[in-house]
Amino acid sequence: MKQNRREFIETSAVVAAGLALSTGLPQVARAKGLTESRTGRGPIAVASGNGVEAVRRAVEGMTSGEDALDAAIAGVNIVEADPDDITVGYGGLPNELGVVELDSAVMHGPTHRAGAVASIRNIMHPSKVANLVRKTTDHVLLVGQGALDFAKMHGFKEQDLLTDKSREIWLLWKQKMSDADDWLPPPKEEVDPGLWNMVERWTGTIHLSARDTSGDMSCVTTTSGLFFKIPGRVGDSPIIGAGLYCDNDYGTAGSTGRGEANLQNLCSYQAVEFMRQGMGPTEAGLEVLKRVAETTKRADLLDEQGRPNFGLSFYLIDKQGRYGAATMWGPSEYAVADAEGARKEEAAFLFERD
Repeated sequence: MKQNRREFIETSAVVAAGLALSTGLPQVARAKGLTESRTGRGPIAVASGNGVEAVRRAVEGMTSGEDALDAAIAGVNIVEADPDDITVGYGGLPNELGVVELDSAVMHGPTHRAGAVASIRNIMHPSKVANLVRKTTDHVLLVGQGALDFAKMHGFKEQDLLTDKSREIWLLWKQKMSDADDWLPPPKEEVDPGLWNMVERWTGTIHLSARDTSGDMSCVTTTSGLFFKIPGRVGDSPIIGAGLYCDNDYGTAGSTGRGEANLQNLCSYQAVEFMRQGMGPTEAGLEVLKRVAETTKRADLLDEQGRPNFGLSFYLIDKQGRYGAATMWGPSEYAVADAEGARKEEAAFLFERD
């Protein structure tokens, strides 16, 4: 039944390799999963891999008549409130001083209006605040203390977002960071292996793009940003055109991963532009990733084969209801929900992990 419902546009490995060679990229493994899946007329939502429950909630909301953006925000609110997800909201990993700073942005397809907040502290749901910026001001982006004051003006209550788990990871990072300071890490055997591995400089975010029954699209991104970042650092997530972008006539896209690379290429805008030019969602995501790989010049950001050593992923839906995801390194999974329910599917990728 699934095969009858979907239309697949398959690109062979030969074509993928030819595209890679034409860009001059070093040793592109393959674009596995380069397919465009088309749903029926029902609602659809796609998100990063930590968003299975978020896309489920988004589709349920749209099925009940909610606006696509309202449904998308309600979806990511689940992740923002989850203390076990250390990449967003409550329990998000802090900056280098131990303070949780959050970024978020929303974009509403039918009105082409956007709102965002950056470096906001003590507010669990920055996505809700970003939406109020969109709806109640003539601005797009509020930052820092101004964003916090705006949230409090609208009744949001401040709360400590640093959970015991996140504080423990942050403290362990400080203890392990250098052998030339006075911090001493505990013996490795006394530390939960999961916590020990979490002190790497990971990035963490959830993006969710949604399309409702009428074909209207919207998107939201929310994050605690780069683990242990310099205070005040703002990544791509709250920047329209970088962390997310939506053109209601053509498509919606958003990202997770290395925000600096995304900012330097305005990737989400470019992905939607590629869909406007006729590419399918997955193809558009891969094309943006190739462009990022081509423009990455710093030696410390390249592996021994000249490939970007960081992660970057895109989640996309077009006007026709086709959806996809593309990531710099695979294999990797992303979340999708439609009439068949919520699930994970394999994303296309530019390079394959060893």
